[in-house]
Amino acid sequence: MANNSTDHHPNSINDGTYEGDFGCSVQELRDLMELRSGEAVNRIRDNYGGVTIICRRLKTSPVEGLSGNLGDLENRRQTFGKNFIPPKKAKTFLQLVWEALQDVTLIILEIAAIISLGLSFYHPPGGDNEACGEAAGGVEDEGEAQAGWIEGAAILFSVIIVVLVTAFNDWSKEKQFRGLQSRIEQEQKFTVIRKGQVIQIPVAELVVGDIAQIKYGDLLPADGILIQGNDLKIDESSLTGESDQVKKSLEKDPMLLSGTHVMEGSGRMVVTAVGINSQTGIIFTLLGANEGGDEEKKSKKAKAQDGVALEIQPLKSEEGIESEEKEKKVVKVPKKEKSVLQGKLTRLAVQIGKAGLIMSAITVIILVLYFVIYTFGVLGRPWLAECTPIYIQYFVKFFIIGVTVLVVAVPEGLPLAVTISLAYSVKKMMKDNNLVRHLDACETMGNATAICSDKTGTLTMNRMTVVQAYVGGTHYRQIPDPEALNPKILDLLVNGISINSAYTSKILPPEKEGGLPRQVGNKTECALLGFVLDLKQDYQAVRNEIPEEKLYKVYTFNSVRKSMSTVLSEPGGGFRMYSKGASEIILRKCTKILDQGSEVCAFKSRDRDEMVKKVIEPMACDGLRTICLAYRDFPAGSEPDWDNEADILSDLTCIAVVGIEDPVRPEVPEAIQKCQRAGITVRMVTGDNINTARAIATKCGILQPGEDFLCLEGKEFNTLIRNEKGEVEQDKLDKVWPRLRVLARSSPTDKHTLVKGIIDSTVVEQRQVVAVTGDGTNDGPALKKADVGFAMGIAGTDVAKEASDIILTDDNFTSIVKAVMWGRNVYDSISKFLQFQLTVNVVAVIVAFTGACITQDSPLKAVQMLWVNLIMDTFASLALATEPPTESLLLRKPYGRNKPLISRTMMKNILGHAVYQLTIIFTLLFAGEKFFDIDSGRNVPLHSPPSEHYTIVFNTFVMMQLFNEINARKIHGERNVFENIFRNPIFCAVVVGTFAAQV
Repeated sequence: MANNSTDHHPNSINDGTYEGDFGCSVQELRDLMELRSGEAVNRIRDNYGGVTIICRRLKTSPVEGLSGNLGDLENRRQTFGKNFIPPKKAKTFLQLVWEALQDVTLIILEIAAIISLGLSFYHPPGGDNEACGEAAGGVEDEGEAQAGWIEGAAILFSVIIVVLVTAFNDWSKEKQFRGLQSRIEQEQKFTVIRKGQVIQIPVAELVVGDIAQIKYGDLLPADGILIQGNDLKIDESSLTGESDQVKKSLEKDPMLLSGTHVMEGSGRMVVTAVGINSQTGIIFTLLGANEGGDEEKKSKKAKAQDGVALEIQPLKSEEGIESEEKEKKVVKVPKKEKSVLQGKLTRLAVQIGKAGLIMSAITVIILVLYFVIYTFGVLGRPWLAECTPIYIQYFVKFFIIGVTVLVVAVPEGLPLAVTISLAYSVKKMMKDNNLVRHLDACETMGNATAICSDKTGTLTMNRMTVVQAYVGGTHYRQIPDPEALNPKILDLLVNGISINSAYTSKILPPEKEGGLPRQVGNKTECALLGFVLDLKQDYQAVRNEIPEEKLYKVYTFNSVRKSMSTVLSEPGGGFRMYSKGASEIILRKCTKILDQGSEVCAFKSRDRDEMVKKVIEPMACDGLRTICLAYRDFPAGSEPDWDNEADILSDLTCIAVVGIEDPVRPEVPEAIQKCQRAGITVRMVTGDNINTARAIATKCGILQPGEDFLCLEGKEFNTLIRNEKGEVEQDKLDKVWPRLRVLARSSPTDKHTLVKGIIDSTVVEQRQVVAVTGDGTNDGPALKKADVGFAMGIAGTDVAKEASDIILTDDNFTSIVKAVMWGRNVYDSISKFLQFQLTVNVVAVIVAFTGACITQDSPLKAVQMLWVNLIMDTFASLALATEPPTESLLLRKPYGRNKPLISRTMMKNILGHAVYQLTIIFTLLFAGEKFFDIDSGRNVPLHSPPSEHYTIVFNTFVMMQLFNEINARKIHGERNVFENIFRNPIFCAVVVGTFAAQV
């Protein structure tokens, strides 16, 4: 087909009847994408005459792609829409204010304040009546009477401030969350062909008519029709709920849908629907239509999760779709349990609330009883009708005091502190290469007791290079000179590598002068291509001669085959197949081998064992991955049965075995040592063979000489933990995992089994908290099962990122250690805040309570209490929640899931401070007037202005809190509370600011 299809003449197909001059309308394409398998094939054949014609109508070339000129792209966006699904609208500030007002304690306060306000403006006709007793004692002075409204108004004012602060915090949280989401979306790129060049563009820039390359591990960002595919299998469970993988081919089922995952193979598709016209988009639009009903359900769900655990998901996430589908289908997925911290906090808040409620009730009852007994009993006054409003005012005042006690007792700062602390950490963790997708993962990480890490790319550099080779009966310890190799072998080697590897893997010149060449695509294949270049050959020339379209059949690499093969049809009839894969797997299928003179010799099992001993094991013990290259010729005449893989992949001829080195990242051994000091066990789970794995684990320090540890292969591991029926038995697993350090040749299921086993285990007294790293499509289940799943930002597939909680933007193990540090820091920040907050609460409640019982009036007025509440809750949470982490956090063992939030040291601190503060305040309260030589503020009549005496008490109280805020910076009983204080500017600012505001 000619490639001029991009610049069609208007008179060919389009007679301008279709919008935007394209040969298909949006609606036609939408209807087409609704069809599946056979129907779709027929419709494409009958209505369009094949995929190539669709490409022509969309003015694109299946080989060259779009021209990429901006006018054309814009035109396509206008006609077919952008590849963007608009998010749900964020809550407005006013909605958040309204939500903040729903707080019960605040409502009680508002009502009380309004009653108090109303009563202060009401002057009863008999108000000056002596008979009402001292009730009207302070009203003689007209000016003072006018000041009665101040208290009510001030309470209302402070309620407004509290509400605004809460709403603002929620709003900024929402904003950060959206920012994070858009950041995740910008990171997602997709490979397309434009002007014959393969480029990567952000998913949002895809347009209808783009030719996209799809490969194993992709999450499809738009709908499309397959143009060419190799062994393509798709997991469509996110749309259909069927867990079986669907085979895609031009003949049977060429429809590719957005939001589905490529599980195997590769291919090219023409994009036919984007954004809200794609299958995912349509589902989202449907959801948007019945938003009203769902909104209720959702808000209930969200509330149940407590405001803290914001689930962060990219818009195009399958979860978004799945959760909606789940409402329709009854697929119950166990909800991840609340994070450790949230559980503890919720319990604590409930306990404190109950205590506060009881205290405030007792306060009110005592006040009322005292007043009634004193007025009507001791003074023996009758209840006069005209005095009723004055008595009611007294009762309202008592009620307000009671509510105030309650307000101070409940630490509303807690959820705030948690949110601020988590949000702050998440923001800072970006700088440490952790992109947090679920807020609570950050804090769970602080409790981690085990990390199951991949080897390739996480512990190692993921820059693979071939360093040894066994070719033609000789083991070369470094790259051989091309002259030394027989030309026939060299030719087979170069062809086998160049053709039998994904054409998306290539080696590009370095970005900077003198840098290392860039490896694009699969790193193992890049190492082999690099080997071809080291042999002074050119792989691109071979690929140009045999483009992808000419390949007869491709068996792509997957975790079951652990090998890849490509079949070419020979010009003279017959076929040649090149294979490559893990050496122990391919060598088992080899029956012949090439010797030095490129002659084919027999290769028996005895030779194989010798080769394993002499070549493969020495390579593996140097920490090299061994890859075997082989080929097979099929005679002309009858065509073999390509679907019978066992037959096809047998009787091979071995060309060479190469050893690929992937050096350990220089910073990893130290990071692993830190983990071990911090009480975290690091386990390595890898697909490599056991000798390579053991060598690398020793280099990293996962295996220490002289320790009693286990290194198992997947097979052994399974025989140890499964019973005769092949089911996993927990008690068998419990015998294995505590000593297991390396699991080699493991399948994704083994990884999942191990993670699940460790989490469900009851051998150790505390439930293990497991973090897992993964990059492949098949790591999804393990990442989801783990308490914290880390996906690789660079090497990771979209599927893995989707299932993860945190994305490592630099794929580096040290970033995990940083995450642990931040997680522990969050936990500590919250403990610091608690220690501080509870001291304030204990003191305030006791002062208000005893004061009320002895002097009939709380020494701390409602307004003052609210002010304390404001500075103590909001600002203190800011100050203490933003402490930067220190390395010393990694010197202690993780807290367990069941350890109480308030440790013994904290308890000592809280009670010690409380006793000291109470002593001072009571001294001031009951003997203050003598020290300062002022009027006593006790037993004043209703509505009298605040006395100097009580003002002194209040100021002292606040100042003590301020200095306690500094004390609260340490919770493990350290002596020096000022250590590193200037590392946290926010903390200093808050302390100084509060001080200034108070004065």
